[in-house]
Formats: sequence, structure tokens, C-alpha cells
Amino acid sequence: MISIRIENLTKRFGAVTALHHLSLTIEPGELFFLLGPSGCGKTTLLRSMAGFYIPEEGRILFGEEDVTRLAPHKRNTGMMFQSYALWPHMTVAQNVAFGLEERKVSKEETKRRVADALESVHMSEYAERRPNQLSGGQQQRVALARALVIRPRCLLLDEPLSNLDAKLRLDMRMEIRRVCKEFKLTTVYVTHDQKEALSISDRMAILENGHILQVGTPREIYRRPARKTVANFIGETDFIAGRIMGAIGGRATVETAIGRFEGVLGDPASDPGVGAPVTLSIRPECWTLQREPAARNNLRGRIGEAVYLGEVAQYEFLVGATRLKIFELNPRHLGRAAQGEFFASVEPEDVVVLVD
Repeated sequence: MISIRIENLTKRFGAVTALHHLSLTIEPGELFFLLGPSGCGKTTLLRSMAGFYIPEEGRILFGEEDVTRLAPHKRNTGMMFQSYALWPHMTVAQNVAFGLEERKVSKEETKRRVADALESVHMSEYAERRPNQLSGGQQQRVALARALVIRPRCLLLDEPLSNLDAKLRLDMRMEIRRVCKEFKLTTVYVTHDQKEALSISDRMAILENGHILQVGTPREIYRRPARKTVANFIGETDFIAGRIMGAIGGRATVETAIGRFEGVLGDPASDPGVGAPVTLSIRPECWTLQREPAARNNLRGRIGEAVYLGEVAQYEFLVGATRLKIFELNPRHLGRAAQGEFFASVEPEDVVVLVD
């Protein structure tokens, strides 16, 4: 296992700066995700790690080795692309063996390693088939086996599941995590799919315009976004504008147009003064609906539109002219039960105060 260190990396394409003095450390054996909207720099960063792009400034280190200007084939990385990139005229076994043949590995050793790689992704029985005889999920497993067979120092994945249907994506994301942990691979995974990142990553970085906005575990990023951009990108949330009434010890009291809230600062290092403008981020599933008011963080309103999804209902909660999203697991407030006045409350731990 190796660590990957990115130090003050800058990459430009003509007048466009894709990465701005970016620094990041990925721990040995970590399954690390890069997320962000299109054009944020996540694929540029991944391709710089692979050696396809050479940065203008900064360094990339695999362990203690500086690989910034090393050719891609000398970095010993396994790469999986959005497209499977399998040779159509070759069998599954031949596709997997291709990288070993390029490295002049003996035939006997190649045969053994190909068999091991196919077994690890449960594709041994398909060794003599051609790619056009496989499903999309099976082709993705072959691409994964091809990346693993060279015994890479790290695995780089560029939106590997985007061409699969929802059920296959769910199956393959867990398969990728199993394989990465089984082989103890340091893995960097680019995606725009929040659910993929939240479900299988060890840590993740959110990028925007070539900058890293926040790094953390899935729970940290979801529960404690440090910026409005991060809260908006990961999951759904209600944003409520307000002003600081007081802040101490990472907690704050905020006055808004619909009421007063107690919450926690998304960025503990921030120090907003009294009167400073802030935005509250409250996840829809954190609200509780009841007929009686709670002691704090309490709003009076009524249920508007409701969408019933079986295990959960999505409500539009109306507080004057303000519309909030509230999700209720095992829903009870539907039909006639939705009529009349309600109180929506939220715990201070679930109110994230973001400094504007």
C-alpha cells in the first residue's frame, strides 16, 4: 500500500486554470472519492495522477517517489475509464492479459495471474468469451480484472459505473469496494454520483473550479458541510438565511425571517460576529412533525403538497411564504391526517450554520 500526496498542483489548458495550487493527501489503502460538478477539475486531477497530464506547478508523490513527470506506463497504476475500452477481437482472458504481455511477463506467470484476476471478480467461467457476448456489468468486471492483474501500486477509476443501469451500479459499487479492500489498494475514484461516494468511500474531497472545498468522511461531509456549495452538492437540504445573534464554542444562535434557531457552525474555525449574515442548512429528514410545539427550533405551519414513496413521504411544509422540504420515514401525516396546523422542529445538532 502507498500514500498519494498532491502538493500545490497547478494545471492549465491555455488560458484556463483547471487546478489551482491544489494539495491533498490520500492514505495507504484508502478508497478516496473526488466529487464535484462538471468542469470542477476532478478528472484533470485523476489524469494528472495517472501521468496523462503534466502539471505546470507542484508535485505528485506515490509514497516517497516523485512521479510528477514520470511517463504513465512507468507509474504502475491500474486505470478504469468511463468506457470499458476492451478489445472486441480478443477474448476476456486475452484482454486481461494484455498489460502483462506489454510488460514482458512470462506466459506461465501471465496465465496464472489472469486466472487469479478473473476469479477475484467472479468472471472465471467467461474467460473464452468476447466482450460482445457479455453484459455491461460483466464487461465492467473484466475491465476491473485488467486493472488489477498488473498488481498496480494504486487504482484510478474515472466514473467507472456511469454506463450501467441503477441495479448494476448498486451491485458493482460494493464489488469495487470489496476488491479494493481485499487487494489493499490505494484507490482514487472520480464520480458525480453522491450515492456512490456516500455508500462506499472512506473519505472524499469536494471540488469546485479547481479548488478543494472540503475533505472528510461521508458522514462528516453530509452532516457538517463547511460551505453552502458543499451542502447543496451532497444530498438535499433546506437553506434559510439569517443573522448571528451570538456564537461561542462552535455553536450559534441565528435569527431568521421564520424564527430563531440554535445550531452548530459548519466550519468550527469561523468566527462570525453578531449581526453577520449566515445561511442555515437543515436536511429534510432531520425535521420532526407534531401537533404540539417543541421547546426550541420550532416552526408553526401546515403541510402543502405531499409525495408518498412507500417507506418515506416528502412533504412541502409552508411557513408563511417560506416552503421547506420535510421527509418522514414510515409516514403518518397523509390524507386527512395532513390537515390543520403542525409544528416542525429540529435538534440544534442538525442545524448547520454556514458563514456567507
